[in-house]
Amino acid sequence: MVRSKIGLLVFLVLAATNSGCATYTTRVDDSPGKATMYEDVSSPGQVAGVGVESQDITSMTDKMMRDMLSSPVLAGRAVSPRVIVDDSNFINESSSIIDKRMITERLMVNLNRAAAGRMVFVERQAAAMIEKERALKRSGVVSRGTMGSTAAPAGADFQLTGRIMSLSSVSNSSGKMSRYHQISFKMVDLETGIAVWTGLYEFKKTAQDDIIYR
Repeated sequence: MVRSKIGLLVFLVLAATNSGCATYTTRVDDSPGKATMYEDVSSPGQVAGVGVESQDITSMTDKMMRDMLSSPVLAGRAVSPRVIVDDSNFINESSSIIDKRMITERLMVNLNRAAAGRMVFVERQAAAMIEKERALKRSGVVSRGTMGSTAAPAGADFQLTGRIMSLSSVSNSSGKMSRYHQISFKMVDLETGIAVWTGLYEFKKTAQDDIIYR
C-alpha cells in the first residue's frame, strides 16, 4: 500500500512538471521571411516620398531624349554634331538628395542608342584616360590602334547643362509635406554660348511623411 502511494505521488509530480514545462515552452518561429520584390522602375514603389525617384528619372530622361532627337539643330544636321552629356555642368540647387549622374548617364546612354549616328557623344570625363593612352602610343610603348591617329582628341560642338530646383511646403495642421521640382536642360553651343535647345521637366508631390533619401 505504501509503495503504491509513493508510486502514485511520483506520477502526479512528473505529470505536474511536464504540464508546467509545456505551459512555458516557446515555439521557435522558423517560417521563411518575405522574399525581396522587384519593382517597375518607371512606376512609384512601395517606399515613396516627395523627392526625385526612379520613375521621375526614367520619365524625364525619356522625354528629353525624344525632344532632342526631334530637334533639327541637334539631330538633323548634315554633319553629326559632337555632344558632351555629363553631370559636370548639371547643378542641384534643390532640397532633394539626388545623384545627378543618374540623370545624365541614362540620358546619354539612351540618346547614343537612339540617335543612330545623328549625334556623336564625346566622353570628356575620360580625358585623363585618353591622354595617357595617346602618350603611350606616341612614345612607342604600345602599338598604334587600328583606328589611326588624330592630331588631338575630339572637340565638342555642344554641351548639356542643367539645373534642379525645388520649392517645399509643410502643413502645420495635417503634417503633410509638398515639394515642387523644376528641372531644366540646355544644350549650349561651345563656340557661341547660344542655347540651341532647351527642355523643362516639372512635377509636384505631396506625402504625409517624407522618407530618407541616400
